[in-house]
Amino acid sequence: MSKGTSISKLFAPEKPLFSIEFFPPKNEAGGEKMLKSAAALKPHNPDFVSITYGAGGGTRKTTMHYAKVLKNEFGFEVMPHLTCVGHTKTELLEILEEFAEEGFCNIMALRGDPPQGEDQFRPVVGGLSYATELVSLIRKFFPHFGIGVGGYPEKHPESPSKKIDLLHLKEKVDAGADFITTQLFFDNQVYFQFLEDCKTAKIEIPVLPGLLPVQSIGQVQRFCKMCEASLPKELQERLEKVEKEEQTGVGTDWAKKQVKELITRRAPGFHLYALNQSEASLRILEWLKK
Repeated sequence: MSKGTSISKLFAPEKPLFSIEFFPPKNEAGGEKMLKSAAALKPHNPDFVSITYGAGGGTRKTTMHYAKVLKNEFGFEVMPHLTCVGHTKTELLEILEEFAEEGFCNIMALRGDPPQGEDQFRPVVGGLSYATELVSLIRKFFPHFGIGVGGYPEKHPESPSKKIDLLHLKEKVDAGADFITTQLFFDNQVYFQFLEDCKTAKIEIPVLPGLLPVQSIGQVQRFCKMCEASLPKELQERLEKVEKEEQTGVGTDWAKKQVKELITRRAPGFHLYALNQSEASLRILEWLKK
């Protein structure tokens, strides 16, 4: 079984990296759509791709299946997500061992959202309560793994303040995280301020900006509400001025400008929340080659 490369080794000042995020499809048609998008994006050689993990461990088998397809059939460096939701510590170790046996060596370690219908996270008996604990678990038993964690430039929705949110982020870093991928944002100044805040908090690992190429105003409003990200007035007005079928173009152009400024100002790269679609991501990547 081929062994992967720790993503922590891919960060280099002279070469900004880029990555793509997929999510486990719900059915065969969704799987075909996701793999079609992966095939379209493959010629652009992403430094790595990630695949998310459903609430309550509901997509455990699906995540593993498609992570293996993306690695073995497409040759991607794959970073599966793993959450604490619905799993005991023993079960998490079993999942990590399975990933290791399949040749994966990177994990996005997250606490995870409460299962649908619940508004508060509750660990199962024998489970973990925080992403920090998951990072520590991985670092102790799988020390060769590269570990990514999430960061909220505009504060986690459950955190009482940005200061406390940064303290929790610092705990994840101190536990052994290698890099941070941010939650989506649409104003680059939010990201650059977040970098300054991290510096003040003595967080010194790479912070990879996460970007969502907007496909519709309804979509972006849902996402912003869910993660409490701000939607710039200018972007909202641009989306409202065009028909629905033109909104993807507006969102893509906005993301292009974000990427250009981020790279110019020496961000370590960018991470695209592609939502299993390739059109917007391809437009951005092809534009960058010009």
